[in-house]
Amino acid sequence: MQRRQFLTGSAIAATATLAAPSVVRAQTSFSWKMTNAYGPGSPYYVEGPGSPTDFCKKVEALSGGRLKIQHFAAGELIPALEGFDAVQNGIVEMNAANAYFWAGKIPAAQYFTTVPFGMDVKGTNAWMYEGGGIELWHELYEPLGMLAFPMGNTGVQMTGWFRKEINTVEDFSGLKMRIPGLAGKVYAKLGVNVQLLPGGEIFPALERGVIDAAEFVGPYQDRRLGLQKAAKYYYTTGWHEPNNVTELLINKQAWETLPADLQEIVKIAAMACNIESNAWCDATNAAAMQDLVDNFGVIAKALPDDVVAKLREVTAETLEEGAAADPKTRKVHDAYMAFKKQYGDWAGQSAEPLLPVLYKS
Repeated sequence: MQRRQFLTGSAIAATATLAAPSVVRAQTSFSWKMTNAYGPGSPYYVEGPGSPTDFCKKVEALSGGRLKIQHFAAGELIPALEGFDAVQNGIVEMNAANAYFWAGKIPAAQYFTTVPFGMDVKGTNAWMYEGGGIELWHELYEPLGMLAFPMGNTGVQMTGWFRKEINTVEDFSGLKMRIPGLAGKVYAKLGVNVQLLPGGEIFPALERGVIDAAEFVGPYQDRRLGLQKAAKYYYTTGWHEPNNVTELLINKQAWETLPADLQEIVKIAAMACNIESNAWCDATNAAAMQDLVDNFGVIAKALPDDVVAKLREVTAETLEEGAAADPKTRKVHDAYMAFKKQYGDWAGQSAEPLLPVLYKS
């Protein structure tokens, strides 16, 4: 009888001991802050399916409320482009932006937003998730006490709005154009006076002739800014941004305080937003493009082939110069281009012949 009671008591004690960590973990909760480089109410960048605010909701729901993230749009807690410093210094745990904003601090970061004549959204996701891209991103940021994951993608972006036609490469010379990232360096080599303006300042600058051309995102976002009222020539090819990644930047010390299951929830929610935001962009851009052409008299056309060829040539020079100047950029550049070559061979055999068959009108 005593032996039975002892064994029963031991089993209960052992069960309680094994269950204790789970109980403690379930009771542990975290309250984080996320800042954003974009202003309040911005579709995709702040609000809507797959947006940073949607990410925060997903994390809270998936974690059963154990991880709550309070989101602050640009200007609500810190200025638009101070998120990198805020995360690094532990002022906030997270920031949503684009890695090419930090080019002045880390030139190689640009490769984790977009690369002119680089990969499309499918190729970029393949590189990020299965080709070592995220690991390289972490390697780049960890010495600064941070890490990052993709949390959104606009897909291919339009070349931009121009107040006059572009027929030759010489037509770029002397143009004042709003354009960020590596593409700005390419345009500068062709005589463009590159301007860096936040989204809210693009329309008035283009309307008043302060700038002659502007790139923002795509039909839906551009129409929302009213750019179709300031310029009529809307060019494509998407050479400068064949995709555009939203960066989820995380303070590494804060990240390491999260238990493994919450870390996994953050990664899963970010991946879900990456897919969902791109689907939203494709759906809304399709309808907006038709509206711009049908109802606003917008002239949508591709850049001439010889212009694109020159842009490709100058892009290769620009990327090589950047890689030669910085060992970290060289490492990321070479890894990116090696994967692009492999992926491009496959895409050329599979997707390229298929697209005209599927979508030819």
